[in-house]
Amino acid sequence: MKNNREIVVVKTSIISIIANIILAGFKAFVGFLANSIAIISDAINNLSDALSSIITIVGTKLAGKKADKKHPYGYGRIEYMTSLIVSIIVLYAGITSLIESIKKIINPEESDYSTITLIILVAAIAVKFILGLYVKKKGKEVNSDSLVASGTDAFNDGILSISVLLSAIIYIIFNISLEAYVGILLSVFIIKTGLELVKESVDNMIGIRIESDLARSIKKEISKEKDVEGVFDLVLNDYGPDKYLGSVHIEVKDTMTVSDLDILSRRITKNIMEKYGVITYNRCLFY
Repeated sequence: MKNNREIVVVKTSIISIIANIILAGFKAFVGFLANSIAIISDAINNLSDALSSIITIVGTKLAGKKADKKHPYGYGRIEYMTSLIVSIIVLYAGITSLIESIKKIINPEESDYSTITLIILVAAIAVKFILGLYVKKKGKEVNSDSLVASGTDAFNDGILSISVLLSAIIYIIFNISLEAYVGILLSVFIIKTGLELVKESVDNMIGIRIESDLARSIKKEISKEKDVEGVFDLVLNDYGPDKYLGSVHIEVKDTMTVSDLDILSRRITKNIMEKYGVITYNRCLFY
């Protein structure tokens, strides 16, 4: 399961890297030809997305290292650190783009859009939407925050690129230049996304409450055991995506032998591990 998850994350990230580098190249070429800061800002954002995917691969590889004496619970939390780095990159790209857009307003320059510019923009928008949906879907399948964030960012890029396309069309038809202002809009949106990703990454590193559905499901599963009279005080510690280590109190009759109790405890641990990927330690309360 772990190896399969790593393969999916790496494969999806590589596809994202290739697509973003190609998009960044085309957009940068078109942006310089059209003298459009909005398109150039969009190209910079694509490069930051490619860099984010590279960091995601590195983080996934490091997080997949086996537990050792110094780190008995593994290296899974490294993924949260790489998610934070990705978030900071997105934030930096937005701030850089904002500064360049403001410069463009202070010192405006004539833009020069052409038919080929519009065609490339339309193609880039389609690719971004498809890429965003694909990466986000794969991220949810393997519970990868980094992939989900990258997919969401790519989908949002597609929406924002539509505004760049509309500003180009307005300029061609009405000779009104809005691309610097669209660049600011694009930058603010990127900054907002970056801040949200930073918050989410920091929350995961600090530790957040486990999903109530997961807790209820685990308790319900343990309660199915015929010798268990009650389930209390479930605690789950997060050591990375899909890596939980927890403890739970179970209530049993005081007539149970130590041997029977050991068998029950092992059976519960094995069952919960197979169904939820959670390692539990059971503490017994006799009555």
